[in-house]
Amino acid sequence: MITNTIIAAPMDPRYKPVAMLVEQPRIDLLPDGAPLPRQFKIKSADTFVRRSSANLLLRARYAWRGYQTIGLPSDQSANRITLTACELDSTIGTITIGLDGPEGLATEDVFADQMTAMRAQGRRIVEFTKLAIDPISGTKRVLAALFHVAYIVAHRIRGYDTLVMEVNPRHVRYYERMLGAKVVGEPRLNKSVNAPSVLLTIDFEYIRDQIGEFAGQPERAATERSLYPFAFTLSEEAGIITKLMAAHRPPSAALN
Repeated sequence: MITNTIIAAPMDPRYKPVAMLVEQPRIDLLPDGAPLPRQFKIKSADTFVRRSSANLLLRARYAWRGYQTIGLPSDQSANRITLTACELDSTIGTITIGLDGPEGLATEDVFADQMTAMRAQGRRIVEFTKLAIDPISGTKRVLAALFHVAYIVAHRIRGYDTLVMEVNPRHVRYYERMLGAKVVGEPRLNKSVNAPSVLLTIDFEYIRDQIGEFAGQPERAATERSLYPFAFTLSEEAGIITKLMAAHRPPSAALN
């Protein structure tokens, strides 16, 4: 990943956010934000300062619900990539992408049998974990932007085809409606946070179709009750892919 901004986006009006395994206050009952234009940026948390800021948000949101403390490793690895949404110097959202590989996935701690079955089907699996949105500054646009960039990294650039997520059972209906997720198996105890969890799965091909149909059309959110109208447009997505690919291109290739 890269240390400069992946993309900057305007903030939308206030909507109700949800954090994975964390129950948020009712954002829809809070007053709207300031009427002046606001902007946030999606960045890779590949510096000590950004990871520390993301950790503070994660700990605050998980502690708010009484869950055991979780945090990010001190450094990113090739298969664990954390993204942050930043407004000015504040981290207002974070999500971590876990790419399946020799070290496995965190989801296997609870749902090892389901993961084994998916691999046996030839699926290339990615997990999205440690999702948190600041309840004061975050909006549905911020959540959609983090999810969209994570999708770009996992599917459009790295070629994985199946997304899995662990969520609190209370949030299943939200992810079914907002992302089109499907439940796999029964609820189980996630010992890392000492809370029940459910395994959700989504085919990236489905996400790609939804982005193509609804992205960049927030006015359709009144009838299309999902995150996809708040996603980036296909032209913005292409720009993100170009920027991320250029960041990984060897210097000699960039000069050709």
